[in-house]
Amino acid sequence: MWVFETQGVIPDIVTIGKPMGNGHPMSAVITTAAIAAKYTANRPEYFNTYGGNPVSMAVGMAVLDVIQKEGLVQHAKRTGDKFLVELEQLEKKHMCIGDVRGMGLFLGIEFVLDRESRDPDENTAVLIKKEMLRNKIIVSTEGRYNNIIKIKPPMKFDQNNVEHFIAHFDKAIAKVVAMQ
Repeated sequence: MWVFETQGVIPDIVTIGKPMGNGHPMSAVITTAAIAAKYTANRPEYFNTYGGNPVSMAVGMAVLDVIQKEGLVQHAKRTGDKFLVELEQLEKKHMCIGDVRGMGLFLGIEFVLDRESRDPDENTAVLIKKEMLRNKIIVSTEGRYNNIIKIKPPMKFDQNNVEHFIAHFDKAIAKVVAMQ
């Protein structure tokens, strides 16, 4: 469920927020008992008006129950793996794509001026983002040079959604490249 689990590291502290409540405002800090003990030793007690709110705790538990019962982590992996393969096919087709990367349903497509120099192409990425929005598909641009289109769909995103996205993304890239 966590990317760090695939990286061979164990973080000291993990913070999570918005998605944890599926729309309900909440967040959490996860750490080891040893670190938590150091936080409270010889320090004033931590107090927060909303800390430990029973409604928020119930919401968080309900979200975790749905994730587990509906196998959403496994679903995200299967769908994301297929999504990545489809995006890699677009990378072969469109020379403006310098790299496709990601894991599960958190994916990025890097746009470059040319694959040899790998110079970032913010303009193409932004124009494709706008074209996708015209097709009622929301993506964002990220990265140091704002040349990476980030895709973070909901966990219920399925194969039909992947096919729909890929068809529109392919057309958007072709349209933007043809205009340049």
